[in-house]
Order: sequence, then C-alpha cells, then structure tokens
Amino acid sequence: MVITGASSGVGRASALAFARQGARLVLASRSEPALETVAAECRAAGAQVRIVVADVTRPETVRAVAAGEAVDVWVHTAAVMAYGRFEDVPADVFDQVVATDLLGAATVARVALAGFRARGRGVLIFGGSLLGTVVTPYTSSYVTSKWGLRALVRALRLETRDAPDIHVCLVSPGAVDTPIYRNAANFAGRIGRPPPPIDTADKVAEAIVRCARRPRGTVTVGAANRLILFGFVATPALYDLLVGPLMRIAGLSRERIGPHPGNVFAPPPASAESAGGGRKRPRRR
Repeated sequence: MVITGASSGVGRASALAFARQGARLVLASRSEPALETVAAECRAAGAQVRIVVADVTRPETVRAVAAGEAVDVWVHTAAVMAYGRFEDVPADVFDQVVATDLLGAATVARVALAGFRARGRGVLIFGGSLLGTVVTPYTSSYVTSKWGLRALVRALRLETRDAPDIHVCLVSPGAVDTPIYRNAANFAGRIGRPPPPIDTADKVAEAIVRCARRPRGTVTVGAANRLILFGFVATPALYDLLVGPLMRIAGLSRERIGPHPGNVFAPPPASAESAGGGRKRPRRR
C-alpha cells in the first residue's frame, strides 16, 4: 500500500490503521524526519515500511514512490491550505495550493493508474473534503482544488469502467482534527481552526481502510455533512447569508497572526507535521 501525504493528519492515521492490519507500506511526503517518525510507529505495529521523500508537484518524485512495487492500494491525502480573502492571498500561494491539491492529485493518478492497468487491478483512494461540494469564504484556493478533485475522480471513474477490478474512490470528511489548519498559509489575520462538529483523523482512516477492502465511489464522513450540503443546494440565499459570519466565528480562532506562507512551499518542522491535530475534539452533548 502506498500513502502519499503520510507524515500527518489523515495520511498518518491511515498508515497506522493499515500497519495494524499487517500491510506492507510505502509512505511518502515532503518531510523525511516526519516520515521517519510515522514509519517507526508503523514498524512497532508490525508492518514492513519503506519511506520515500516526494513532492506531488514534482512528477519524477512521485514516480519514484512506486518504483519496483506491485501496488494494490494507493491512498492520496497530501494537501495544503491557505486562509484569506482571494485578493489578499498572493498569486503564487494560490497557485501553489491548486498545484499541490489538484494537479498533484492528477500526477498521483497518472502513476497509480499506469501500475493498475499493467496489473489489471488496484484501488486508488483520494482524500476529498466537504469543501469539494460546498463553498466557504477565506479558503478560495482550497475550495477550488477540492471541487476540481471531485470532478477529476468522477472522470477517472468513468474512464476505468472498462477495468472492473480498478477502483477510483473519494473519501470526503467534514472538519477533521489535523495540523492542516495551523500549518496553512494565512492572510486572514487569525489562525484557522476546524469548525464543529469535528471528527478525528482516526475516524476518517477507518473509512479509508473500509474503502480499500470494499471500494465505493464516494464515502462521506461527518455527522453534519448532509445537512450542510442540503442548505448549500436547497437554500442558497440563506446559506450565503450565514456562512460568512459562521466561518468568522467557528472557522477562524481569535489568535492573531501576521501574513505568512505556512507549509505551502515547504514542510513545517517534523514535530508540527506529524503531531496530532489542531485542538481537542469537543464532547458531544
């Protein structure tokens, strides 16, 4: 099994979930120290692990991930994020988010599907997002990427209908407690955070493991996802009226921060990348 984006968040949780089931893993991300940490945890769980430093915006490094491997499942969760009004986010930051989250996914798909076609089988699982079906302000580059990813996955699914043992899947969670929010580029003046209700990365990883065993086209993770999507589609005027204030209250913390590019162009320190999420999960009433 290959996991790109394995050094943190859902990718890290997925690596550990597969490791506990005895999978042979190839873990890839931009940060070698963070990969070493995750690999050690996976080996402690009994898995065989190989790590590859790779950047999904550089196709030659993605090709190296699967070199010499007979890949059964490829999980792609690598993503970056930027906060701020569209006109406040520098063009190079916006473009890099799209290049990583959308074009990087396309690069992974090219490599993975080439191997699957040669073997006649395989499961490709993309980490999507609720923001691939709805829109929030201050996240325009991320939203653009995730909407594009959903279209790409649908197109790939149609184009692999001639190969019944090749599956292209999308696992789309709502808010998840991962480091992506604090590590994001920020031009909004306040550090981002996952709006409630918040799920754990482990819960999303469980859905990915189930999808690997019994592939499904689209899997949604999150108690409020369907309600939010219903509001976006059925009552767009009300959604547009409420989403801005709700995003400012729940999606941005009160912690002030100056403009910075976050981890968009380079990985953060290993401790920040491989550690847990942004905040503790609130108790459900």
